[in-house]
Amino acid sequence: MLLREWVQDKRQERLQEKRAAARQKIKVKALVEREPPPRIVALIERYLPRRVGISMTVLLLIGSCALGIVKGGHLQDFITAVSDARNAMANSAGFRITSVVINGRKQLSQDEILAIGGVSGRSSLLFLDADDVRDKLKTNPWIADATVLKLYPGQLMIEITERKAFALWQEAGRLSVIADDGALLEPYVSRRFLTLPLVVGKGADTQARDFLALLARYPQVNSVTKAAIYVGERRWNLRLKDGLDVRLPEQDVGNALAALSKLDKDERLFSKDIVAIDMRLPDRLVVQLSDDAAKAREDLFKDKKKKKAGDAA
Repeated sequence: MLLREWVQDKRQERLQEKRAAARQKIKVKALVEREPPPRIVALIERYLPRRVGISMTVLLLIGSCALGIVKGGHLQDFITAVSDARNAMANSAGFRITSVVINGRKQLSQDEILAIGGVSGRSSLLFLDADDVRDKLKTNPWIADATVLKLYPGQLMIEITERKAFALWQEAGRLSVIADDGALLEPYVSRRFLTLPLVVGKGADTQARDFLALLARYPQVNSVTKAAIYVGERRWNLRLKDGLDVRLPEQDVGNALAALSKLDKDERLFSKDIVAIDMRLPDRLVVQLSDDAAKAREDLFKDKKKKKAGDAA
């Protein structure tokens, strides 16, 4: 029994050795039969740093994500999310805006100014861009200039210079509030602005400051003026409160206003039954009577002619 078992063991060992030798031969043959890689691939494998493939894969994934965000229209949402995340970390670190001081405001409220500047409850003083806030504030027509200061760890100070409401401007049926430089402040009229002088016509917004300053020098005329109308972007007409129209010349407007003021003082011109005064001719003043005044004048002339005819008879 021992001899038979020994013989069987020997046979089993030889069989295993033959099988291992066969496997090794097949493996070597497969390696030998494998085609060598292209030369450029061999060069890349030889000289390219290790793990660069992983890096390229990561960059490719990042680029794909970025392209998807842009193409999907989510770029602004992504930027907002990143900004909120970093602001949250800065706020946690003690750079939360705890105090806001705003100087120089009259027409705009504090909440309106902060909203215009893009400052919210999530903003942190650390990542707040003072120049960007200033640029945003200056886009508002009411704000002529602004200064933004960050006082660490948590105070924001804003100094603004507001434009002043100067006049009401009507053009193409639309009424707006303008500053003295012609800047459009509001596309509508609040009740608090109804006492401002009214200018009408294309180009009147930019020319109003000089003309209204000239008109203010003649209070006799200015006090009864309802609106100044810019005609053809070259000259002015006045519409008085009683409906009387005054057509001013293109040149020597100051002299025309002085003459108009003197006529009203001396002869109470504005109280007469007239509808228009034309001062465009340099050597004369033309007055247009109302219909009733014109008819009364015509009847008066007829009576005079009849009397002359009767006297002659």
